[in-house]
Amino acid sequence: MSRAMAKKVYIMDTTLRDGEQTSGVSFSETEKLSIAKILLEEVKIDYLEIASARVSDGEFRAAQKVIEWAGKAGYRDKIEILGFVDGGTSLNWIKDAGGEVMNLLTKGSHRHLTQQLKKTTEQHIQDIRDAISRAGEMGIKVNIYLEDWSNGMRHSPEYVEKLLDGLKDEPIQRVMLPDTLGILSPLEAFEFCRMMIEKFPKMHFDFHAHNDYDLAVANVEAAIRAGINCVHTTVNGLGERAGNAPLASVIALLNDHLKRPNSVNERKLAMVSRLVESFSGVRIPTNKPVIGENVFTQTSGIHADGDKKDKLYFNELLPERFGRTRKYALGKTSGKANIAKNLEEMGIHLDPDELKKVTEKIIELGDRKESVTAEDLPYILSDVLKSESIVTHIELKNYAISHALGLRPMATVRISIDGNEYEEATSGDGQYDAFMNALRRIYHKLNKPFPALADYTVAIPPGGNTDALVETLITWRMGREFKTRGLDPDQTAAAIKATMKMLNIVENDNQLF
Repeated sequence: MSRAMAKKVYIMDTTLRDGEQTSGVSFSETEKLSIAKILLEEVKIDYLEIASARVSDGEFRAAQKVIEWAGKAGYRDKIEILGFVDGGTSLNWIKDAGGEVMNLLTKGSHRHLTQQLKKTTEQHIQDIRDAISRAGEMGIKVNIYLEDWSNGMRHSPEYVEKLLDGLKDEPIQRVMLPDTLGILSPLEAFEFCRMMIEKFPKMHFDFHAHNDYDLAVANVEAAIRAGINCVHTTVNGLGERAGNAPLASVIALLNDHLKRPNSVNERKLAMVSRLVESFSGVRIPTNKPVIGENVFTQTSGIHADGDKKDKLYFNELLPERFGRTRKYALGKTSGKANIAKNLEEMGIHLDPDELKKVTEKIIELGDRKESVTAEDLPYILSDVLKSESIVTHIELKNYAISHALGLRPMATVRISIDGNEYEEATSGDGQYDAFMNALRRIYHKLNKPFPALADYTVAIPPGGNTDALVETLITWRMGREFKTRGLDPDQTAAAIKATMKMLNIVENDNQLF
């Protein structure tokens, strides 16, 4: 079947509900609204689960805010809220928030039914029917979750069949099949989903994967191959325990392996991933497929050589699809091809003997576990080739930072630019912020551009000794992104070293060689 003829796969993203169940994650009202806007308007997902009913006053206000915006933007029917079989309490909560769709949590295994609810199958079916009827009277559509469905199919398939037999004539929009504890193998996911579709052909099924065995994406693929046409995801794979199926990985799977049409704009996936990383405080692993910092970075020299000759180490996951670029890392496994690639991007060309010397120096640094970035290359070249053209245009002459209880930190900074000295003093929200504000004030008076700080990370050796060296890695953005590092026992001093390195990189840009 061609892609054009294949059925569309729909995406229900539950970052704002299931993703928020990640330990330590709690989105503010404004953060939920921002994520919702991007997922619906930019990423173009089909459905968005934004909250659990009855959780808190803050959850209610956030749901109201998202639904109010969605109503004005024409997305209200895409907004879904988790509700419970609770005599109408959840329905009232959803109605008061302005919601129109409830994802009703029911029991998908006989063990959950008898041990948690202490009810019979017939009683549970009747309770669900009552909830659906009440929802209809309130103008609320209903989908149902079969909680612990995967265990239900393993240990009590007759219960699952009886439950759905009792509900098949109800006005249910979609039946959601969750692998609640992330236990399924792809073979089981395929077989269990296929059984549901064959036994209840008039029902519309979703699959909801968890990642406890690192099989969530594989299970999503199996479910889709079995005939499921709606799957659940979270941005960055957030979720309880090991999390859920990551949105970016699922979309790459749909587009490349399954060739199935979907509405998602893959160029926006990296953007929403960074936003959720920032709001959640959960860092994206550097090797996270599609969105990780290193996934489009070639480290081995032989790979760079193959790419240069005929893109021998490219696959379908081209970084440009996701608004990203391919990079060639520098370190002890770097070959001349890696280094030449980086130099070419800077407009620098070396003869073979010079390139050999630079390669040997980078390998030496890598053996000592020192990090090397593209921005370090001009300084390495200067050191190795004894070039006199690298000039330190900007020097930090003096600085003083004070921090007193109850007062804003203050910084006085004096720098020299090509021999001319400039000094400013100002306050900030922290010591480094005060230092940066003083620098910005100098640059503003000189009408010089100043890069934006895009990311700031701190690393210390294991063990936590107070006298240990601190490495500060700062990502800057000014037309392009680049990074600088600073090393010092004091974190603020390390950040200042990284900042001064940044200023000289910007000053030397396009005039180093």
